[in-house]
Amino acid sequence: MLLKGKNAVITGCLRGIGKATVELFASQGANIWACCQFQDAAFDQYSSELQRQYGVWITPVFFDLTNYEQVKSAAKTIMAAKQPIDILANIAGMTEDAWFHMVAMEQMKRVFEVNFFAPILFTQYITKLMSKQKKGSVINVASISALDGNSGQLSYSSAKAAVIGATKTLSAELAPIGIRVNAIAPGVISTEMTEKVPEEKINKFIQKSDLKRLGLPKEVAEVMLFLATDLSSYITGQVLRVDGGMN
Repeated sequence: MLLKGKNAVITGCLRGIGKATVELFASQGANIWACCQFQDAAFDQYSSELQRQYGVWITPVFFDLTNYEQVKSAAKTIMAAKQPIDILANIAGMTEDAWFHMVAMEQMKRVFEVNFFAPILFTQYITKLMSKQKKGSVINVASISALDGNSGQLSYSSAKAAVIGATKTLSAELAPIGIRVNAIAPGVISTEMTEKVPEEKINKFIQKSDLKRLGLPKEVAEVMLFLATDLSSYITGQVLRVDGGMN
């Protein structure tokens, strides 16, 4: 098991990439603080099954990323456990698409709150705990839209570009205390979010990719696993594309 005895904090656990990461990390022996926006009976049952199957503990932590007091309270809940934290996976995110001239500032602020400001605040708290043990891995989820741009996604692309900039800066700042910081830039992944995208647009993305298919949440989680383990011990400040060869 690649993560036997390790403790991970994962956000956005209710669905998609976050849920797949919880399952993969648990299967590799990691104990997990599963951060969710709200309590969900189906996820509770899912977590219980993973705990029984893999002999790990999964502790739910509930908070809204747009509420800084809840973010702070969640961090304090994790800190109160007095357990070392080896991995932080910032996965939770959202998008509100609109053409440039139709973008409202309130919309842009909301997208930045969820995708950038709140994760940065949460990372401040968690990396303070990591610094006590002089090691750790922080993995941020960005997007290929932050690297390539995407029509209709000004707010999302800009917020995820900020995530990439923060990843590189934090890598430089935290490396002296043994904390690595990297980002993953997923392409078009088959999640509930992409189910809302018109089929015609999805097909255009598929045709732009070398592999000619959508990615799976598990395939992103597997890259997350690589960055969480010592297999990537000499990698920091990097943005790994997981996009099926998008061009």
